[in-house]
Amino acid sequence: MSSNWDPLALHPPPHEEHLKVSFPQDHVMLITLNRPNNLNAITPQLTKDIATILNWFDDQTSLWVVVVTGSGRAFCAGADLKAWLHNQSSGRANEQEEVASSVHGFASISRRHTSCKPMIAAVNGSAYGGGVEMILNCDIVIASEDAVFALPEVKRGVLAAQGVIPRLGRVAGHQLASEMLLLGNTITAIQARDRFRFVNFVVDTSAVLSTALDIARQVVMNSPDSVQSSKHGLVLAQKHHFEEAVQTHALSLVSKRLYQGSNIKEGLAAFSERRKPRWSNPAKL
Repeated sequence: MSSNWDPLALHPPPHEEHLKVSFPQDHVMLITLNRPNNLNAITPQLTKDIATILNWFDDQTSLWVVVVTGSGRAFCAGADLKAWLHNQSSGRANEQEEVASSVHGFASISRRHTSCKPMIAAVNGSAYGGGVEMILNCDIVIASEDAVFALPEVKRGVLAAQGVIPRLGRVAGHQLASEMLLLGNTITAIQARDRFRFVNFVVDTSAVLSTALDIARQVVMNSPDSVQSSKHGLVLAQKHHFEEAVQTHALSLVSKRLYQGSNIKEGLAAFSERRKPRWSNPAKL
């Protein structure tokens, strides 16, 4: 494990109360969507706050994993449709350009590909629309037994356009992705795990967050350089063909940091000396 963890030294940037930020264990940040009366539907301000916090998180070498969850009985109900209707009615909406120009996608999560740090979703209840788009871009997903998932955009005349279509097609396959996208029906946590394959673990409702934090703890037991380079390789695999992905990954700055850093030496020495490794914070890229 690491000996360089001091949560008191962390000072996240200002944000409104609809987003909670905490540091529950070594090298782990927890962000909680905090609009329970609105099923944690995402507003423009909440998107800005999430972007601010995650950009700050990416810059903190002592933070290695982020867990995302929701307060109350829902993970996230997606976009605030009343606000969407207001924008449409006022003529201020320009969804095509907004989607195309969005750097990190829905809630600043659904297309966040620039970070090499793992993101874990603790799905404590229902997830609809953009909530599912967020989940599909997380690396590990823990869901409660009573969690439900849906992409109901077709029932509202809108579109799930922030990254879930290509990602779900790759994860679930064309036909199963079509089932969710074209029917807009709700599926259970078990179906999301066993048929559609975007949930890792289904647990008792009371154990969702503790399980997610335990998974985060297991990740943190490993070299942060190795973990972040591994995630980077997975992201590159989505963008390139096999050989190009391998070569691009091998020559990347993230791999260079791994091969030239202190943690590779520590991991090999710890193995030779039959002791647990003591990881250091990775160098800034």
